[in-house]
Amino acid sequence: MFTLSVETHFWASHQLTLPDGSKEPPHRHNWSVTVDVSTEALNSMGLVMDFRQLKAMVDKTIAEFDNTALDKIGYFQRNNSSAENVAGYIYEKLEPKLPQGVKLEAIRVVEEPGCSAKFAR
Repeated sequence: MFTLSVETHFWASHQLTLPDGSKEPPHRHNWSVTVDVSTEALNSMGLVMDFRQLKAMVDKTIAEFDNTALDKIGYFQRNNSSAENVAGYIYEKLEPKLPQGVKLEAIRVVEEPGCSAKFAR
């Protein structure tokens, strides 16, 4: 199995709803997103896929997040804008865009150094 990873970043604020229904204060992060894709057999160029192509796909997927309040995005109006939910949302948006034969292994979202969430199927 061959695995390829790309990393990108976005600035966004969020505000979690706590179990008692109250909200934490809104705050910003420089979020980091790492995407891992894999394949059993390399393509004719000897690649899982082109790094630049994957990075462009990820950047396009997260473009709606950059310099915004995540809680203004429809999905996060229904789901807490936790790092876990951000990772799952990116996974669901990116997976169908990948080339045939390339599997999305995982999305890791770092909210701040030392604090990350990973979504994988």
